[in-house]
This record gives sequence, structure tokens and C-alpha cells, in this order.
Amino acid sequence: MNEIINTDVVKVLESYPEWAAEKLMIIRKLILDTALEIKKMNQLEETLKWGEPSYVAEEGSTIRIAWKKGKPNQYAMYFNCNTVLVETFKESYSDIFKFEGNRAIVFNENDEIPVEALKHCIELSLTYHRIKHLPMLGI
Repeated sequence: MNEIINTDVVKVLESYPEWAAEKLMIIRKLILDTALEIKKMNQLEETLKWGEPSYVAEEGSTIRIAWKKGKPNQYAMYFNCNTVLVETFKESYSDIFKFEGNRAIVFNENDEIPVEALKHCIELSLTYHRIKHLPMLGI
């Protein structure tokens, strides 16, 4: 899989407050790096959905990342709310992450990014259609 550089995505990230752009660029890199580590992953598309950076894998569920003006001290990673992804993340990582309903992992401005746990969540999302039939997504 080749490295992905979508200049439209980069422009959106750079339009956020500096601290949010820096944090979301770290998460973007985690998504891209995790995709490279997944066996049998042919392609990851980096695009904009609803004006937000989005990551789409053939056998996965879309991931979006964003900072929103309505919650200026937070940023988040969003998942399809019709999946069991966030429900599964809550079971495994409720001591590490904060959640918004069944659709997002939410971070405050000064939160450290728990890299390994977040990479695991990214992997589960990018391979969702391979594992959705497994109890707890095979964790």
C-alpha cells in the first residue's frame, strides 16, 4: 500500500486551531501507520466526508477525525454508529478513553493520546467487515 497524501485533508486539518491540528495529525499518522501494518489490506482511501478527514477501507468501517467549534477544547475520532465498534471499545477501554454515545472516542485538549489502545481501535474499525461476526470483534 502506498503512502496517502490528500492535500484537501491536510488543508482541513491545518484550518483547525494549532493544538487540535497537531493532535489530529498524530491520529492521522496512527491511522495510516496502522493500515500499513494490517495484513491483506489492499487500500485505504483518505478523503473528506461531511467536510471532515475520513478513512475508508474496503473491508472496514469508515473512521472520521475532527475538531468542532461547538466543543472548542475537544477533538474526536468518529465511527459508524450502526456498528458495535464503540460498544466494544467501551468494554475494553472504558478506563482509558472517553466516549460520545455509540459514535466517538473523545479527547480533551490536554489529553495524552494512548497510542497502543487507539491503534487497536483503528485496526478493529479498518477490518470491521472481516470480524463483525465474532463476539467482541474477536478481542
